Amino acid sequence: MKTDVVKLVTFQLGLDIFAADVLSVDRVLRYAPPNAVPDVPAWVLGVIEHREKVIPVVDLRRRVELSDDSITPETRILVLNTSGGWVGAIVDTVHEVASVPADNISPAPALFRGLKAEFIRGMTKVGDQLVVILDVDRVMSSADRIAFDQSAAASRG
Repeated sequence: MKTDVVKLVTFQLGLDIFAADVLSVDRVLRYAPPNAVPDVPAWVLGVIEHREKVIPVVDLRRRVELSDDSITPETRILVLNTSGGWVGAIVDTVHEVASVPADNISPAPALFRGLKAEFIRGMTKVGDQLVVILDVDRVMSSADRIAFDQSAAASRG
């Protein structure tokens, strides 16, 4: 009997290990400061160009309400494929692509260290590490995307 396997890109935010489904990660980019955009939430740092499209860049630490940390040589931007389009997500460091049996993924708790369940698709273990699997579509909701697009359009004049 074959078990379904989920492939996850694991990355660090603060002391915790997070993951996103490998199919929802378009690319991992070296960190470069995004171009600022006015009138956006504090966790939206600006925009970058990716494959000839301008995409929003979210500070995932701020988005999930972790304390801010400085940019290091390990800092990366994950380009996430969300239902609303690409979103860049700044993470402390990217670890690996891990294969996890689907049966080993448990449902999200109501709260994990202050992180609301709406951001979490589930929890699993990779080796002996607890990994929080993010729901990438929640990183930037459609309401956030609409507000961002309006603000970006207004800033272009």
